[in-house]
Amino acid sequence: MSKVDVIEYLISKKIHNFESKKEFFQFFGEAPKKYKRYEIPKRTSGTRTIAQPIRELKDYQRALIELFQHYFPIHSSSMAYVKGKDIKSNAEVHSQNIYFLKMDFTDFFNSITPNNFWKACERSDLKFDWLEKEVIEKAIFWKPSKYSKKLILSIGAPSSPFISNFIMYSFDDEITRYCEDKGITYTRYADDMTFSTNIPNSLFILPEQVRGLLIKFYGNAIKINHLKTVFSSKKHNRHVTGITITNNDELSIGRAKKRYIKHLVHNYIEEKISLDDLNYLRGYLGFVKYVEPNFLISLEKKYTQTVIQKIRLGS
Repeated sequence: MSKVDVIEYLISKKIHNFESKKEFFQFFGEAPKKYKRYEIPKRTSGTRTIAQPIRELKDYQRALIELFQHYFPIHSSSMAYVKGKDIKSNAEVHSQNIYFLKMDFTDFFNSITPNNFWKACERSDLKFDWLEKEVIEKAIFWKPSKYSKKLILSIGAPSSPFISNFIMYSFDDEITRYCEDKGITYTRYADDMTFSTNIPNSLFILPEQVRGLLIKFYGNAIKINHLKTVFSSKKHNRHVTGITITNNDELSIGRAKKRYIKHLVHNYIEEKISLDDLNYLRGYLGFVKYVEPNFLISLEKKYTQTVIQKIRLGS
C-alpha cells in the first residue's frame, strides 16, 4: 500500500468536527460500541442480529472503504458487493454446467475478527503503524457484548461487505486455482459458494478441500454450515443464489415463483390483493424483467400489457 496517513485522511474528510486529535481518538476508542442493535426473523427459524453504526461512524467506514478499494485485493470469483456483478451474473457463470455443489458459511460476517483482517493485510503486504491499526480496527469492527472484549464484523455496517471480500481473497484465489486445474467453476456470493462442472464425480472431494483451506487461512474462525451443503445435477433443479437454471441452460425465477406471481396478479385484478403483497409484486416484477424477461412478456399476453404496466408503475 502506498503510504497514506490513514488518520490524517480521516480527519481531512471533516465528517465530524473534532476540537482536537484527542477527541478524534476518543471517538474511535468508543466506536465499537456506537451501534444500534435489533433482530430480524430468518427465513427458516430464529432471528438474525443486525447492528447498525451511528451516522458519523457509517460515514467514516465509507471513507475508509473509499481509500482501501484502491489497495486491497478482491478476487474475480467474488460476486457480491462488487460493481457490475449481481446474483444474475453469478448464475450465468454456472449456466452451462451439469453438476453442482453449493456450500455455505456459518454466521459469515460475525465470524470475522480483527485477527483475520490483520493476517489478510500481512498476506497482501499492506502495512500500517500501530496508531493506524488501532483506529482502523475500532472503526470497522463491532463489540457485540459489553462483557466481552471480542470484536467482530457486523451485519449492517457499510464497510463489512468490502472487508469480508478482502479477507476471503486468499481463500478465493487458492480454491479458484485448484478448481481450474480440475475443470470446475467456482464463485462466491458473500457466504454462498457455488461449484459447477461437466465432469462426473469431480465435486465430491471439494468439501474436504474447502475445510482445509479455511483452517489454513482462518483457523477455526470461518466454518461451513454442513446443513446447507447440497449436491445437484441437471436431472434435478439447479439453483444459484435464488435463480433457477433450466434444462435449456437458461436463467429462470422457477416454477413455484411463477405460480405465486400469477396468483398475485389475479388477486390484483380481482381487487383482493393486500398492500404488502402489491408492493412485493411490484418490486418482484422488476426482478423478473431483469432475470427472465420472457416470463414478463407472457404475463402481459395473459393479463394484458395495461394491467402489468399498472402494477409495475403504480398507476
